[in-house]
Amino acid sequence: MDGRDRGGAASAAGDAAWMRRALDLAERGRGTVSPNPLVGCVLVAGDEIVGEGWHAAAGGPHAEVVALRAAGERAAGAVVYVTLEPCAHIGRTGPCVDALLESGVAEVVAALPDPNPTAAGGADMLRAAGVAVRLGVLADEAAQQNRVFLHNLATSRPFVVLKSAVSLDGRIAAADGTSRWLTGNAARERAHRLRAQVDAVLVGSGTALTDDPRLTVRLPDQAATQPLRVVLDGRGRVPATARVFDGEAPTLLFTALGAASATRRALGEKIEARSVDVVAVPTAPGGALDVHAILTELYRREVRCLLIEGGATVAGSFLRAGLVDELVCHLAPLLLGERGRPLLTGDLVGTLAEAWRFEPVDVEVVGPDVLLTLAPADRPQSVPDPPAAPVAADRHTSP
Repeated sequence: MDGRDRGGAASAAGDAAWMRRALDLAERGRGTVSPNPLVGCVLVAGDEIVGEGWHAAAGGPHAEVVALRAAGERAAGAVVYVTLEPCAHIGRTGPCVDALLESGVAEVVAALPDPNPTAAGGADMLRAAGVAVRLGVLADEAAQQNRVFLHNLATSRPFVVLKSAVSLDGRIAAADGTSRWLTGNAARERAHRLRAQVDAVLVGSGTALTDDPRLTVRLPDQAATQPLRVVLDGRGRVPATARVFDGEAPTLLFTALGAASATRRALGEKIEARSVDVVAVPTAPGGALDVHAILTELYRREVRCLLIEGGATVAGSFLRAGLVDELVCHLAPLLLGERGRPLLTGDLVGTLAEAWRFEPVDVEVVGPDVLLTLAPADRPQSVPDPPAAPVAADRHTSP
């Protein structure tokens, strides 16, 4: 009997419950699977979970394989709930379709079809072998969870998150430049957890000089893989003694073509120690570094999700270029007045019709602060079509 005929509304509720468990499992891989997608899997026999797993690291076993190993012989005849269509190609590991067929599962329910043509086709292979397949259970939730991966496939550039901490009147610092600490301890811990989930953290030279940030992940309850630290310094102003060059994590400095030689000389020892790399990029009209060239180079270095923690100038550059994919705003319950330093500077918007508009994705109270997660109002809400040309992949890996 086809799974779509099993129990109507009750079956739909059960499907949603098992898939939600798979989504929860997939979330455990956040911060460790890049450039692969987040994937969770649950095997169900009757009303009992007989095996479950998630993709924990790029190059490691896939969620389906982990769940099948946990289930053992109980996988035969089970229903598989997985957040992404099982892969049908050989990457650093074998095809999940083969493992599913060998185990004798009866049905596979997937939230999303795989948009990567290199890895896609698993559903068709399963159906051809007599396994029932359904797609689309909690598809919107799965697409939101894997928005970075889907964005990478659709655009071939990093997913850009702009993080800010602002007062109720939109100021990021007081008139004298002080900004520590605008938000509370809980918000600062949340900011570190966000760093742990991305591939790189970026600031401009102004922030590097004023705040001297370390840009590392410092969490009380876990050791985290440190993201790449990225500094935009077109004129070579940041000294070699800055903490962002301390060797605690790799650092990539972008500078202008004309400043590259002097910058490399100033950072000579750091470069020789392989803790710092310097890349020269063209400048855009007005003298700012070309943000498109920066994202192209970061993507080449397998940065799939970029967190911007820079000040008003850097934020404005990426917004003006239409390159902000998510805005994370920590709103502090205080007022700093008109002399406080604004989130954005420059003549960016002339009339209300030109305003950058965002839509709320999530609203949360974090200690005394409010955390807003927003997406551009014109962002596509549906799963993007697969790219026309195949891309090299490690399972579902983006290019």
